[in-house]
Amino acid sequence: MNDLIDRLVSEANLTEEQAKKAVETIANYVKEQFPMIGGAVDQIFPSGGQS
Repeated sequence: MNDLIDRLVSEANLTEEQAKKAVETIANYVKEQFPMIGGAVDQIFPSGGQS
């Protein structure tokens, strides 16, 4: 997940905190919309999208 955060920081000009929040928000959204893949989201994003 750190690679994605680093990429958001460098390519989207986000702060590290903004990038982390964006990843958490996306992970939460995917889990809400597609609960059947919630386990996969937890594996992809170790924080599980939890705030």
